[in-house]
Amino acid sequence: MHDAKTLAEWDKKYLWHPFTQMRDWLAEEPIVITGGEGNYLIDAAGNRYLDGVSSLWCNVHGHRHPDLDRALRDQAGRIAHSTLLGLASEPAAVLAKRLVEIAPANLTRVFYSDAGATAVEIALKLAFQYWHERGDRRRTEFASLAEAYHGDTIGAVSVGYSEAFHAAYKPLLFPCHKLNPPHVYRRQHGETPERALASAIADAERLFAAHGRDIAALIIEPLMQGAAGMWAQPLGYVRALREITKRHGALLICDEVATGFGRTGKMFAVEHDGVEPDLMCVGKGISAGYLPLAATFASEEIFAAFLAPYEDFRAFFHGHTYTGNALACAVAIANLDIFARDDVLGSVNQRADQCGRLIAEQIEPLEHVGEVRRWGLMTGIELLHDRETGDRFPVAAKIPQRIVAEARRRGVIIRPLGNVMILMPPLSISASELVTLVGTTHDAIVAATRS
Repeated sequence: MHDAKTLAEWDKKYLWHPFTQMRDWLAEEPIVITGGEGNYLIDAAGNRYLDGVSSLWCNVHGHRHPDLDRALRDQAGRIAHSTLLGLASEPAAVLAKRLVEIAPANLTRVFYSDAGATAVEIALKLAFQYWHERGDRRRTEFASLAEAYHGDTIGAVSVGYSEAFHAAYKPLLFPCHKLNPPHVYRRQHGETPERALASAIADAERLFAAHGRDIAALIIEPLMQGAAGMWAQPLGYVRALREITKRHGALLICDEVATGFGRTGKMFAVEHDGVEPDLMCVGKGISAGYLPLAATFASEEIFAAFLAPYEDFRAFFHGHTYTGNALACAVAIANLDIFARDDVLGSVNQRADQCGRLIAEQIEPLEHVGEVRRWGLMTGIELLHDRETGDRFPVAAKIPQRIVAEARRRGVIIRPLGNVMILMPPLSISASELVTLVGTTHDAIVAATRS
């Protein structure tokens, strides 16, 4: 083991961190994580921190879960990886069967990759080529929601464009139709939740009436647009979009990378509205936060469009070196075993109810909290300088960063998205740990905004 000072020096000298202004990073002393236990992270000095963001929304059952550790060790004793190009693999086949059994009924095929963005790229390419193989060369366009986020590869950025993240890459991107979700109508136009839902559905109707014949697929994050700042969608919206795409012949892609595997209280967010998409992307929680793994589900109809004689070259020419990695698939199987055995979803709904009560009591009344948006154990706390006018804090004041620092001093890890503080703990969080998470968030917001 290296000492904390040495690790911090090497980090600053050699690493480039994601989504990080490195000038600020280099001026601060980092927390160097060297271990984990249950729902806690442990740094090089032995300090423990409640993992309030599930290590970027992917940890499900806590760190060093004995069943997951055992599955990883057992598989490593057999083989770590073999290619799926020309070979089959036991863990990949078993996991695919298990995933299809819990997915919406029409999704019968699984294509593996290694990250949410790659799962989205696969879905976009499948949708595009599907229409090509069907002989419909007109359907070449895509639609998505305003302020969507689907990853950082070029196709994913094109359909999930965020000005703050992606403005520099505009010349590289293909055009994409944008729909306003209910949140836009409610916050920017002051409409009631009911009217905002109706307006958002009408917006989708107008777009597809004008361009539906040219759209290959609509891609959405169902129920909650995470990186937008936890923009929640009411029940009925995803169902309406499914009906509109069907009526106009377009495919529906649901990006469940963040919302899947129990985050909203059901295994997949589309279940809340009883929706069956044509393609569905999952990642993050699929391996319980242990190893890079993602998957793109497809319907049998889409799969069949790629079946042809070898000489027709109608195969899906896409793949990754570590597609269907045996270690990741073995852990993912153990992850699903825990879901089935321990009634994880029942526990999530209990903790979600508790979280709602705690937030209503401690967070919502705070002077500088404008709104709280929540589905299951996904929570966004919007910060405002003035709740009456809606004015935000100046960016240079770094209020969210101050809140993060105050929480860390109190032994809790949380992160912001712009002016929105995110709480997304592991699904295994206990009742007492949830009290700590919400209470510390309250104290950190008060301390950081006091001046």
